[in-house]
Amino acid sequence: MNRYEHSTPLLHFCLFFFLLCPLVFSQLPSNQRTTMTNLSKALINNTDLLWDVTKDPCSWKGVRCSPGNLAITEISLSGFSLSSSDFLPLLCQIDSLVSLDLSNNRLASIPNGFITDCGNFGGLQLLDISRNRLVGPLPDFHGFVGLQFLDLSFNSLSGNISLQLEGLVALKSLNLSVNLFNGLIPTNLGKAMALEQLQLSKNSFEGGIPDQIIDYQNLTLVDFSANHLSGPVPDRIGDLSKLEVLILSANVFSGKIPEILSSIKSLSRFAAYQNKFEGTIPSGLTRFPKNLDLSYNNLTGSIPSDMLAPSNLQTVDLSYNLLTGPVPPNISPSMVRLRLGSNSLNGTIPSTFGTLEKLMYLELENNSLTGSVPPELGSCRNLMLLNLAGNKLNGALPGQLGGLSQLQVMKLQSNKLVGEIPVEITQLQKLLTLNISWNSLNGSIPSTISSLQSLTYLHLKNNHLSGPIPPTIVNMDSLLEVQLGGNQLSGKIPRMPIKLQIALNLSTNLLEGPIPKSLLQLTALEVLDLSNNSLSGEIPTDLTQMASLTKLLLSNNQLSGIIPKYNPRLTFDAKGNTNLINATTSNSTSPKSAKKRKSVTAASVIGLAVGVTVAIGLAMSNKFYKILCSLHKKTM
Repeated sequence: MNRYEHSTPLLHFCLFFFLLCPLVFSQLPSNQRTTMTNLSKALINNTDLLWDVTKDPCSWKGVRCSPGNLAITEISLSGFSLSSSDFLPLLCQIDSLVSLDLSNNRLASIPNGFITDCGNFGGLQLLDISRNRLVGPLPDFHGFVGLQFLDLSFNSLSGNISLQLEGLVALKSLNLSVNLFNGLIPTNLGKAMALEQLQLSKNSFEGGIPDQIIDYQNLTLVDFSANHLSGPVPDRIGDLSKLEVLILSANVFSGKIPEILSSIKSLSRFAAYQNKFEGTIPSGLTRFPKNLDLSYNNLTGSIPSDMLAPSNLQTVDLSYNLLTGPVPPNISPSMVRLRLGSNSLNGTIPSTFGTLEKLMYLELENNSLTGSVPPELGSCRNLMLLNLAGNKLNGALPGQLGGLSQLQVMKLQSNKLVGEIPVEITQLQKLLTLNISWNSLNGSIPSTISSLQSLTYLHLKNNHLSGPIPPTIVNMDSLLEVQLGGNQLSGKIPRMPIKLQIALNLSTNLLEGPIPKSLLQLTALEVLDLSNNSLSGEIPTDLTQMASLTKLLLSNNQLSGIIPKYNPRLTFDAKGNTNLINATTSNSTSPKSAKKRKSVTAASVIGLAVGVTVAIGLAMSNKFYKILCSLHKKTM
């Protein structure tokens, strides 16, 4: 009789679908079970693991096995706050191990036993010990012939890298970013030249890009950012025909941007910001990339007319260079972010921006752009940030901008804008920052401004705004800073939102009436500037004692009374208020104190006279006593 003849249907099902029932028929070798049990004991103090040794190790958290649970293939101990690395050699007893993830722990070293033992079986393909506390030089990985992915980033490893990685013949991805390595860029990175990704950012490597790196023809990602690399970028970089990402930012590279980069069809991202590149931007550089960042360099000349046009282009950052000429009107319909700020661009803002439905960030600040703000910008429905500050834009602020329903930041300060603030602006429900200071806007502040319930920063200073401050401002609960100084606002100071924290600036206006005691409710406010108005009455006693206040400016008003005592750390200015009396001065000039001073003086004079008379009397008495004594001696 077949021994399975009377088996239950479940058993028949599991026999037929053996791979679907690994917990019932676990074939895990006994030596691996023993190793995992020992590993569990070594990590017994870690309560996050909670491994149950009575169960199949293939069911343990972070453990994966081959189909049918024939062998352990992957172990992940990531994020368990492991601090001791003594257990690591145990893992080398699992010769079927393909992937080992020890990232996000507190390991300070890699034991020699681990390097020696795990290098012997050569089956490990992935080793991730990133985001730990490793120190010292890079270990020698000669024996890891099967290792394809090595990640030691975000540690404190140091020293030069020479031949420690030469034996990694199968290496495809190397990440040594965010360490303390120095010396030259390593070039012995696997004799098989299989390397595809090389990440060495945020170290202290120096020198140039070695020619040997170009020999790794399979490279798709190269990140050398945030080192001390210098010199020109070799033209041979164009030989990396599979390159997709090239990041050279935050170094000291100089010379021109290699034109050969425009021939790499696979290039998707090129970032070389914060270097010393000079010269003009090569034509065709954006033919293939989706993302380009050349900001913070010394690039000159104009922006090539077709540079922003390729349909695949999504982000371009050319800010903080020395570029001149106009903003090209032909712009990619895929453009999401365009940063051209802090150059010397001139001309007008192209109206073609209105066709860019995907545009989210437009930054053209600190140039010499002229003309008006294009109403067509109101058609950029996904625009979240609009920065046109520091130009020479004129004309009225278009009401069409009120249609930018996703807008969070609007910066138009330091231009030559005129006219009134469009009421449509107050429809921007997601707006966090509104800065239209330093223009020539007139009229009143719209009463509907309180509709901007998300607004955090309101900057309208140094315009020609008039009329009262809308009393509805008190309902703007998200406001942290209000800058309304340098206008012609009149009336009394209304109640302010109690969450104001950074500053309330109402200086240089025509405000009148007393300083409202409601300002005392602004318990988090740091700066209060009410100077250069026509405020009257006394300074509220508690105003100078507000714990958060660091600066209180009340100069050039019509305030009166005695200046209250204030904290020495408070920067206080009340000059120009002729009727204000300093507390220390008032005590010495009041009639009552003067009368008291006269009484004290008179009493002092009388006391002095009495004292002199007594002294003379005593002196005379002493002399008379001496005469009597001498006469008495003569008669003896």
